[in-house]
Amino acid sequence: MLRILIADDHAIVREGLKQILAEMPGKALLDEAVNGQEALQKVWESDYDIVLLDISMPGRSGLDILKQLKGDKPALQILMLSMHPEEQYAVRALKAGAAGYLTKESTPHELLEAVQKISEGKKYVSSSLAEALARHLEANSERPLHETLSDREYEIMCMIGSGKMIKEIAGELSLSIKTVSTYRSRILSKMQMKNNAQLIQYAIQNRLGY
Repeated sequence: MLRILIADDHAIVREGLKQILAEMPGKALLDEAVNGQEALQKVWESDYDIVLLDISMPGRSGLDILKQLKGDKPALQILMLSMHPEEQYAVRALKAGAAGYLTKESTPHELLEAVQKISEGKKYVSSSLAEALARHLEANSERPLHETLSDREYEIMCMIGSGKMIKEIAGELSLSIKTVSTYRSRILSKMQMKNNAQLIQYAIQNRLGY
């Protein structure tokens, strides 16, 4: 019997995922966590085969939680779930150790297929993601500026790129305004830009906004 932990801060999403996973052949033992810290705690206390992990939760990002989970339990299979398109986070998630990446717009069939595949120790990638990975691995491809950012910097850049204000970002990520402002300064420096307007233009051109 598969033991699956669903980590998402939205109750309606967790309930929907449980209903879909109940359709799996054979029975699965389902548990849930409402944020990243609870997910870490439950994984420390219990053994799971698979974790379905939301990439955007209050506090620490899903990518941070992913890295810690893989550091603590390397054999744990983690399927990242996100409202963001594959081109925004999938490559980062897979490089960090995820077994697969699925957008929340995916069909129930795709979710069941992904869970089944990673339960067998395989990776799950869609055809479009496979193409993105191929492009990413091209030896002669020039590295985009946003790939020099840390995961948290990248997340905040995407939020700024969608037009969100520093105070709004701080509230959504449970960070102080000062901390977000510091991240913004680092982002501008690494991206060789002077202001938010340039970041927003870059995000639009590269389809990176929320």
